[in-house]
Amino acid sequence: MELNRRTVMAGAAAAGIAATTLGGTAQAAASGSRKPVKELFGKLADGTKVYRWSLENGGTRLKVLSYGGIVQSLEVPDRHGRYKNVSLGFDHIEDYVAKSPYFGALIGRYGNRIAKGQFTLDGKKYQLSVNDGVNSLHGGAKGFDKHVWDVEPFTKGSDVGLHLYYTSVDGEMGYPGTLKAKVTYTLDKHGDWRIDYEATTDKATVVNLTSHVYWNLAGEGSGTIEDHELQIAASRYTPTDSGLIPTGELAKVAGTPFDFRHAKAIGRDIRAGHPQQVQAKGYDHNWALDKGVTAKPEHVATLRDPRSGRTLKIFTDQPGLQFYSGNFLDGTLVGTGGHTYRQGDALCLETQHFPDSPNHANFPSTVLRPGQTYRTTTIHKFSA
Repeated sequence: MELNRRTVMAGAAAAGIAATTLGGTAQAAASGSRKPVKELFGKLADGTKVYRWSLENGGTRLKVLSYGGIVQSLEVPDRHGRYKNVSLGFDHIEDYVAKSPYFGALIGRYGNRIAKGQFTLDGKKYQLSVNDGVNSLHGGAKGFDKHVWDVEPFTKGSDVGLHLYYTSVDGEMGYPGTLKAKVTYTLDKHGDWRIDYEATTDKATVVNLTSHVYWNLAGEGSGTIEDHELQIAASRYTPTDSGLIPTGELAKVAGTPFDFRHAKAIGRDIRAGHPQQVQAKGYDHNWALDKGVTAKPEHVATLRDPRSGRTLKIFTDQPGLQFYSGNFLDGTLVGTGGHTYRQGDALCLETQHFPDSPNHANFPSTVLRPGQTYRTTTIHKFSA
C-alpha cells in the first residue's frame, strides 16, 4: 500500500528511526526546510572551484554541484522511514569530468541526439559538435553538463531551492544564437523536487533542456532495477535506426515490449528480442506522451520499487519521455556508495521534446526565436 509522505514521516519520527546515510533521524528531516548549505566539492584542472549545495525539505535531501547542475545525491525514505540515496553519482569531481555518463546532469543545448549533428533552420544549415559516432548527443562534446553554472540559493515561503544560470555563446558547439539559460531546483514542504527551465536567445536556435538523473529507488549500488515497476502514459514511441536516431515513425506500443500503459516490471519484457531492443541493448527510446505539449505539468509516469515501497511520480508539460534502462553501464564505474555500477543498475526518465526534432517536421518544434522565452517544468513526487 502506498502511504502519503507526511504519514510516513510522522510514523518515522514517532519511532525515532535513524537515517542511514547523512546521519540524524527522520524526525529531523520531517521538521521542514533548511537553508541551502554551500561547501567546496573540488577544483577543475584550470583551478575553477566547484561547489556542492545541500538542500533539505519535506523529507527529501538533495545535493547539487555547480558543475553541470549535477544532482550528486537525492535521498528519500522507504516505507519504514529509512533513508537511501536513490541517484547514481561520484564522490570526486575528477570522476565527473573524466568518466561520467551524464550522471545527474543538466543537459543542453539539446537533450538527446541530432542526426549527423546537422539541421537546417530558416534555410541555413548548421553543423554541430559530433560526439556519439556520427551524431551529436546531449549538446555535443562540451554540453551544458560540462560547464560550471552560477548558483543562487533561495528560500521562499516553505520552499527551498537553487537558481542556476549559464550563458551559451553564439556558435558554442555549433548552435546559433547566444542562449541565456536559467534552471530552478525547488524542494517544497512535501519533499517534491521541481525543475523549472527557462531560456532566451538573440538569434533563432533550437533548444531542448532536460535532467539526466539515473534512478534506483532501492538505493544506488544496490543492484538491478529490473524489478522496478514502471508505467508510462504513452500509446506510441519513436523507433530508431542503428545510431538510435528516430526514423520519424510514431509506432504503437500495443502488442510490443514498449507497452508500459499499465505498470509492469521493467525486466518482464526487456529480453523479449524485439529488434528495437536488440539494437539499443534494452530500452533507450522516446515515448510520445498521449497528452502532448500541455500548459501545465501533468502526470506521465510512475516508477515504484516493490522492496522499499519508494515511488516516484513524474509530472511534465513536455511531449516526450526518454526511458533509458542503463544499458551501457559496464561495471567500470564506482559510485558514491563504493559499489560498481553494472548494466541495468539504474534507469533514466528524461522529460523532453523528441530526439532529432529539428530534422522531423512531424515532431513538435524545438525552435526558439528572439523575443520568445523557452519555459518548461518537470515535477518529481516521492512517496513510500
